[in-house]
Amino acid sequence: MEGVCETKSSTTELKSVEFGNHQNGSLMETGLGNYGCSHYRRRCKIRAPCCNEVFYCRHCHNESKNSPESSPLKQHDIPRHEVEKVICSLCDTEQDVQQYCINCGVCMGKYFCGKCKFFDDDVSKNQYHCVECGICRTGGKENFFHCNKCGCCYSNLMREVHRCIEKAMHHDCPICFEFLFDTMKDVTVLPCGHTMHLGCLREMEEHYRYSCPVCSKSICDMSKLWRKLDKE
Repeated sequence: MEGVCETKSSTTELKSVEFGNHQNGSLMETGLGNYGCSHYRRRCKIRAPCCNEVFYCRHCHNESKNSPESSPLKQHDIPRHEVEKVICSLCDTEQDVQQYCINCGVCMGKYFCGKCKFFDDDVSKNQYHCVECGICRTGGKENFFHCNKCGCCYSNLMREVHRCIEKAMHHDCPICFEFLFDTMKDVTVLPCGHTMHLGCLREMEEHYRYSCPVCSKSICDMSKLWRKLDKE
């Protein structure tokens, strides 16, 4: 199908599976890990409501439609919450968004969120849906809290110590310019409260840059270094 970003470890698709109880272990495991893309393991594709094309996930769609080869006039992101149709990867049945295929009964994603229209077979990520964020996140709900001022989920370890900045995550990383709120990469919160990708921070440190690229405040305690320089 046009627009599908796909990687399979099996070249044979199961066209029919005896339909049974959704809790049947065989239906939960059938095709597990054999379908999906570079972003997610899942046993279904989504039909994009914006362009009516089929992709394995929203990232596959956005990468395809916003590639340098695409016409600037046609570039767009998928409205993820508006997805209405999915296609089972095992029997090719197109249907309304749901966890189990209406034709073959296979589980199309061990983790499923009906609000985000999101499927993922890799449940080791401990996915959960944050009502305040309006999207699914990883890491386990019990390990995070939602800061209403910052507008995002932060680790419980930061509950009493982070500096709040209005909608701190609702902007692009100041280094790579990727939108932070729903990025798949690790994000870090600097002492000043500004946010950026952890990988970008590490790259800054490799080039001996220790100040926030937004406000220029130190990203770590430099007092020992200043005292050493004063003595010299």
